Amino acid sequence: MLKLLNKENFDEVFNIMQESFPEDERRSYDEQKKLLEKSYYNIYILKDDKDCSIKGFVAIYDFEKFVFLEHFAVSTSFRNQGLGAKILNELLTAMQRLICLEVELPNTENAARRIGFYKRNGFFLNNGPYVQPALGKGKNPLPMKIMSSGRELSSSEFEFVKTTLYKKVYGYTE
Repeated sequence: MLKLLNKENFDEVFNIMQESFPEDERRSYDEQKKLLEKSYYNIYILKDDKDCSIKGFVAIYDFEKFVFLEHFAVSTSFRNQGLGAKILNELLTAMQRLICLEVELPNTENAARRIGFYKRNGFFLNNGPYVQPALGKGKNPLPMKIMSSGRELSSSEFEFVKTTLYKKVYGYTE
């Protein structure tokens, strides 16, 4: 069962983030922790019943019209047990509205596998052009795709999601 992160467990979540995401796909420790001050940003965790370690987490931005799933990972010691699907399905049930996320272009085996995972769990790959802005100094912008739960986005919905992400997640204005 997903529970809201207590700030004292942030270090454990950040460690999972570091082991799961390349440098360009995550913020620095301080920048990531600072996000917890935003009312619409939350991290939900799944804890191990035995030793209370964090099995996995999902970090979301809860906007009025959709939820943006920014980071989602299962700790390496708990992978390949179906926990990713369990966490994602629990999130979909709890949010009861459109969820969007970014994925790498399907140019590698890992990226294609990740896209397949989301497709098997009810997400659709949208075709619009999208670049994730750099997540800090010395980091690179990344060409990505946006996936959405339940259905593909219309072109106007895609532009709305893209604009919202650029402004509210990345602080980017054109």
